Amino acid sequence: MTTKPLLTALLPLVSDLSRDLPDQERYRRLLQAMRSLLPCDAAALLRLDGEWLVPLAVDGLAPDTLGRRFRVSEHPRFKILLSHSEPTRFASDSDLPDPYDGLVNAPDANLEVHDCMGCPLLVDEQPWGLLTLDALTPGQFQSLELEALQAFASLAAATVTVAERIQHLALRAEDEHQRAEVYRQASGQDKELIGQSKAHTHLLEEIRLVGSSDLTVLITGETGVGKELVAQALHQASGRANKPLISLNCAALPDTLVESELFGHVRGAFTGAHGERRGKFELANGGTLFLDEVGELSLTVQAKLLRVLQSGQLQRLGSDREHHVDVRLIAATNRDLADEVRNGRYRADFYHRLSVYPLQVPPLRERGRDVLLLAGYFLEQNRSRLGLNSLRLSSEAQAALLAYDWPGNVRELEHLIGRSALKALGQQAQRPRILTLQAADLDLRSVAPMPAAALPLPADAIQTTNGDLRTAVDTYQRQLIEACLQRHQNNWASAARELGLDRANLSRLCRRLGLK
Repeated sequence: MTTKPLLTALLPLVSDLSRDLPDQERYRRLLQAMRSLLPCDAAALLRLDGEWLVPLAVDGLAPDTLGRRFRVSEHPRFKILLSHSEPTRFASDSDLPDPYDGLVNAPDANLEVHDCMGCPLLVDEQPWGLLTLDALTPGQFQSLELEALQAFASLAAATVTVAERIQHLALRAEDEHQRAEVYRQASGQDKELIGQSKAHTHLLEEIRLVGSSDLTVLITGETGVGKELVAQALHQASGRANKPLISLNCAALPDTLVESELFGHVRGAFTGAHGERRGKFELANGGTLFLDEVGELSLTVQAKLLRVLQSGQLQRLGSDREHHVDVRLIAATNRDLADEVRNGRYRADFYHRLSVYPLQVPPLRERGRDVLLLAGYFLEQNRSRLGLNSLRLSSEAQAALLAYDWPGNVRELEHLIGRSALKALGQQAQRPRILTLQAADLDLRSVAPMPAAALPLPADAIQTTNGDLRTAVDTYQRQLIEACLQRHQNNWASAARELGLDRANLSRLCRRLGLK
């Protein structure tokens, strides 16, 4: 390769080093310049995060690639690239599986990558990530000079160094102490907040803003949006990150056990209390206590919790001894607690103590193309779990995911991908190298169910209850659930999806209504 084309490709990137650009735009220009310098069908920039490679930018690959997380030990080509300090070019007939098989944007007839080359990126002489190039045509890279890729890799390392230093300086100005990535991750590589939509980016900014404080946060949102992950991200972004994060699902226990779980008990406090036991507050001392489904707490428990939140003092059940705790509280609910207060089902003082900083998690239907990134994340998980070389979505399947309303949100998407992959694999006569999920495999309903709030309240539901609103609503809910269960032949999971409820919540509601 002559010096002139190389300089033509590199000079704009050198100019970009002195410009304040968003990271995504900086990385997009980097890959665009690399593809002009080294013609290929796809290019990617991946950051090394422990034992994982996280795509930061891709060009020529399926959009769900950005949501995938590649475990290095499961991808021998990535492992080889990281083990070398110089660029590596794989033979066109290499039998090593390629992590991008089925992901290069090309007609379905030609899915397997034939030529692959890449180079590690070093920042401060430490492995930072990879640059990869792929081609569908065998032998396409044979005439390329590895020195050109090495030169480009050096400039790419400078680009990511500039991006990280700009981000670091911005965080120092906000007194965030080197937490550039903490607020993006919830807790570990397998529990990550993934997305690029405006709604999701706003949520991440809110997490970063309130995470470093000790304010009590009330996380609200529909079932399945990932409220627990948000709670974990808040804890990781706080000064308590190296202290315990203790969780309690308030709906999973009866009132008599909720108090014991929260405050602990002494021996003999109740039947079965054979010894002393610390409660969740004491276990979380110095750290964070996360109360999930806090809207399910009874008025009695709310009153006792309020006292602890106000004074930091608690008593174990059956004891007069006071214990002081230093706990940051994060709560979550899918209920409208303000409405519960107005209807007398929730204490106003406890609600205001919880909602010092309300944080709304957007539903998946408001996050646009984030659904494809999340699908990519779950596809890679299931590819590994099922022992496949490649698991991908057809273009029609991608369109179906984007068109669906997602009443069950991210949790529904996760279960859908896992179920569809397993069923599609079971329908194959022999194990394929690349398994493509079609729209039919996803089995998505073309029309989302009408939400219950939009259905008219039957006249007989009011006439038979003498005008009592709560009884009328209970009667209506009973009729609605019975009809839904009948349509789904008593399949509780399907009924829960149609009603937009978590299955456990539907089960509890049915017990209260006398349907179970």
